[in-house]
Amino acid sequence: MSQPPIFRRWPPREPELIQLYSMNTPNGIKVAQALEEMHLPYEPHTVNILEGDQHTPEFLWINPNGKIPALYDPDGPDGRPISLMESAAILVYLAEKTGTFMPLDPDGKSACLQWLFFQMGHIGPMFGQFGHFFVYARDKCDHPYPVQRYSNETRRLLGVLEHHLDNRNYLLGESFSIADMAIAPWVDCLDTFYQAGKHLKLKEFPAVHRWLERCTERPSYGIARRVCDPEDRDR
Repeated sequence: MSQPPIFRRWPPREPELIQLYSMNTPNGIKVAQALEEMHLPYEPHTVNILEGDQHTPEFLWINPNGKIPALYDPDGPDGRPISLMESAAILVYLAEKTGTFMPLDPDGKSACLQWLFFQMGHIGPMFGQFGHFFVYARDKCDHPYPVQRYSNETRRLLGVLEHHLDNRNYLLGESFSIADMAIAPWVDCLDTFYQAGKHLKLKEFPAVHRWLERCTERPSYGIARRVCDPEDRDR
């Protein structure tokens, strides 16, 4: 069988392992953390989105949408290779592959998927737009409306999390899941990357803060933040 085109640009050293194509953004961190938590051997490859790696023909083979992360598993369903795009789809695939970090019972699985879709449909897009206008577009757009709109929506979504996490250790209760892996990096970046803690008044969300500490203190999170770091020239 011919090798996948993405191997031409990012040749695997160990092709029998899961191949991760990513960068240490919130969406990249969530998948790297899942691989670490699930103890799945993998080989990471840095796709530098700041330099346009995601638009190359090789990467577009694995994700026509040109977004990280993407994953290639040589040992997919029935032992056949499979390539995956979309971080939430990857998380579900890995959880089902290992039987971990997503409840097996219908009610628990439904709750997990609801929070996962909440991240994909609301947290990611709105937090991302907030970061764009608060950090990156300051010299391109001086109108206050975009920052105000996305600040308000970001705080509203944090309020949803605050209400839900009151008296819960994790989104599903006592069990850490792919839902937490998906949302935590986005909440973390509000302060650590966007430097917007004071602007968003993050101290007004104590339950979110306690939950975030639980998530980010896991050893897997520290590793995931370093995986596919463009500053690491060995990746």
